[in-house]
Amino acid sequence: MEKLLGFLKKLDDNLVKIFVSIFIFLVPLWPKLPFKTINYTYIAIRFEDFYVALLAIVFVIQLLRKKVVLNRQFAWLIGLFWLAAGASTAWGIYVSKTIEFPHLGILHFLRRIEYMFPFFVAASVIKTKKDFFQMLGFYFFSVFLVVIYAIGQKFLNFPAVQTMNPEYAKGYILYLTPEARISGTFAGHYDLASYIVFAIPMLLGYFFFSKKKAYLWLFIGAVAVLIYTSSRISFGAYVVATLAFLIWIRKYLFIIFVVILTVALVLATGELTDRFLKTLQVRRILVDQNTGAVYVGQTITAKELPAGSFYVPIKDQTKGGAPPVDLDALKARVVKEKIREASAAGHILTDEQKEQIAASATANLKPVNTVVSDISFATRLQIEWPRAFEAFKKNVFLGTGPSSITEATDNDYLRWLGELGLFGTLAFLGILAMIVKKLWRNDVIVWGFIFGLGALMINASYIDVFEASKVAYTFWTVAGLFVGYYSLKKA
Repeated sequence: MEKLLGFLKKLDDNLVKIFVSIFIFLVPLWPKLPFKTINYTYIAIRFEDFYVALLAIVFVIQLLRKKVVLNRQFAWLIGLFWLAAGASTAWGIYVSKTIEFPHLGILHFLRRIEYMFPFFVAASVIKTKKDFFQMLGFYFFSVFLVVIYAIGQKFLNFPAVQTMNPEYAKGYILYLTPEARISGTFAGHYDLASYIVFAIPMLLGYFFFSKKKAYLWLFIGAVAVLIYTSSRISFGAYVVATLAFLIWIRKYLFIIFVVILTVALVLATGELTDRFLKTLQVRRILVDQNTGAVYVGQTITAKELPAGSFYVPIKDQTKGGAPPVDLDALKARVVKEKIREASAAGHILTDEQKEQIAASATANLKPVNTVVSDISFATRLQIEWPRAFEAFKKNVFLGTGPSSITEATDNDYLRWLGELGLFGTLAFLGILAMIVKKLWRNDVIVWGFIFGLGALMINASYIDVFEASKVAYTFWTVAGLFVGYYSLKKA
């Protein structure tokens, strides 16, 4: 009986820690299968949402029983951000009416709370040095499992569950084609790449701290997975953050190894190089002088990253410059499209009317030598980023509210400004600055975390990384572990 009571007491004392340990593995490894879909969005309620709710209940109960302690230093600042997000939500729903569907505004607001809440829970479980290194070990092992699965997806046809579009978000089990970018157990290749790029500096930091080669091998595997995602922004973040980290801790010779390894892996795959080359493309296009419509002659395939309609004209060149394009074939395609549009609108065209459309269409088309961006960059430049700026201008202080500029802006800074205004943006950045200030010390493990955060900040300029659930959960949990440990050391 005494043994049973002793076991139950130990279980009670470590209950929150057990839940956090499970959470560290659950977040990256459990696929994004929907439990219940939400109207007017492809964001769904998932199993991990229920787990976070359970985690919160256990934490609050243990907090009231004084089994764990709330980190009050960060409570007021994170609470201020939640207040800002709540105020923006209320303003968008009830005053400016910029949130078209109130339930989506509330959903996005609650998710911001949900993603950040594990910070407090993780910080509370660090009561000794042993706790910190045990939980950090769990995190690194979860990274190892993610890397193994991602490599298996590339070479052994492991399945994927993605949310890259509304149809995929229904929870289909996908098997990727050989040329597809791997996503592992994540919603898409961008999310997997962000998770990996955050982990890489910490892996190196712990390798230099522990001198264990297992972490070096895990670093190599993580870099390989990052390159197979073909995420350009994450690769750039990896290069900048890793080289800066190694320079900061004065591991100059190790830089040579990292450069050789990275170049070798990039050349071995070839996919990432092709995507960088397609970011900006020199092309000869047709521009409709009346409407401004852009027509790019290209063949769309699964392997080819298509050009978008954003372009910068360049001078005609007799040598080099834009590659030759069959303008007659491109004009014929334009005419065919306009005739199809007219037919789709219910017009029955005579041969004479078709000839008139053809003559009108070709008369207005002008060939232009240009530099065009790929469709991914063009969408950001022409649609998503301007939409965020317009939302910010409507209400500089509060923005137009969560969900008001759709599910994605592909730039976290502009999304915060557009949805939450200066109030929410400065509050969020203030939290990150406070974390860095709290941890700032001469410690290679800490530097790994700080430079990992720097990599995420670079990623945030091109994707909504702090709203990507698996990445956000992971960041706030790991941040909580570090803050909990170094608060303990200071005390």
